[in-house]
Amino acid sequence: MASGVFDDALLRHIWGTDELRAIFNDANRVQKWYEFEAALALEQAEMGIIPRAAAQEIAAKARVENVDIEAIGAEIRRIKHPLVPALRALQAVCEGDLGESVHYGPTTQDTLDTGTVLQLRDAHAIFLRDLKVIGRELYRLAETHRATPMVGRTHAVQALPITFGHKCAIWLSEAGRHHQRLRELEPRVFVGSLVGAVGTQASYGPQAMELDRRVMKRLGLGVADISWHTARDRFTEYACVLGMLGATLGKIANEILTLQHNEIDELAEPFSAGKVGSSTMPHKRNPSTVEAASAVARALRYNVALMLESMVMEHERDAASWRAEWRALPEACLMTGALLASMRYVIEGLEVNVAAMRRNLDLLGGFLLSERVMFALSGKLGKQTAHELVYEVSMHGLEHGIRFEEALKQDKRIGNALSREELRELLDPTTYVGLAPQIVDNVLAQTRASGWLD
Repeated sequence: MASGVFDDALLRHIWGTDELRAIFNDANRVQKWYEFEAALALEQAEMGIIPRAAAQEIAAKARVENVDIEAIGAEIRRIKHPLVPALRALQAVCEGDLGESVHYGPTTQDTLDTGTVLQLRDAHAIFLRDLKVIGRELYRLAETHRATPMVGRTHAVQALPITFGHKCAIWLSEAGRHHQRLRELEPRVFVGSLVGAVGTQASYGPQAMELDRRVMKRLGLGVADISWHTARDRFTEYACVLGMLGATLGKIANEILTLQHNEIDELAEPFSAGKVGSSTMPHKRNPSTVEAASAVARALRYNVALMLESMVMEHERDAASWRAEWRALPEACLMTGALLASMRYVIEGLEVNVAAMRRNLDLLGGFLLSERVMFALSGKLGKQTAHELVYEVSMHGLEHGIRFEEALKQDKRIGNALSREELRELLDPTTYVGLAPQIVDNVLAQTRASGWLD
């Protein structure tokens, strides 16, 4: 039986995906350790450090299917060491004494950290893939609705007209910056560790630096300039970017949730036949996917905090802080994968109610256009005077239930400055979206030029 949401048969679809669980499960974790050990042995043989036959045997047997994961776990609990049982298991399946050359020189953290980097690299490819799909869908929505008018809201209440495409273009631009961050951090984060017990490479001998370069080349990783056993900024940077990406996805999810309120009804997550909103209220179509995404995004941000805490380490090794990463980083990846998958589904099938957007533009009875009227008056009365006048008229109209146009007509000062025809034109919300369509076009052009959606 599972004891947590990441593996719970009832809840795991909210907190991770099968793809990400396959990367961060026990078997793949051990496999990544063995890939490091195999690469090390092969390069050590090439350099004459260990026998070639030993390296070939180690590489041939360095497959997780050759060992018993449960037995390794039991032995880890018995001897209180996170790696040695896995090394002994690999040595045991090697012929004769050829396994004696397993783990010739590295310290435990070299193997575990490099293994984690290899796992991260696999997860990273999935994140880039799904983020690109989301980006393409946001591009489509921004392009389709570049001129679709809707209410813009500030401080949770109606402010001025915008276009839905403008809202989507903001999301697209933000997603593009996250994609850029993920690509920019690759050379900093995807770096292996081959430095020995205290980071001096003493156990590798005089050829240590050459061995480091060769092993990392075989693994497709960068070479660290110096030990990072206690310099955890690489993993923390990665977690921070995931936290930022998750915050963006959580923000979009929450926005869709809010705009799906029946009283607003402008957006809705996809609905599928058989989806149940309530055990007692059969009519309900709950925004369950975006609700879950919002919750996961919050939890992800707390894992980022734990990763930041893990940067504070003592001396040349600090297992107390290091061990916190073993929970926080895989969980951050699982939650990011879940968020990307969920929001990809939502955005691909997002329901856009253009009629409701248009209807809500009239909800305030014309007061949504107070800024426009104020500026029209400013050229004749002065900006500050116009502001005070429109404020006075607006408060009177709102308090007495009078539509904005009527409230304006009742004031002789405004009637002397603006004709009734001018007022009607000024109070059309669909013609006061500013440069929103052009701004959207600019974002789309910049996105195309960047090439990140190709």
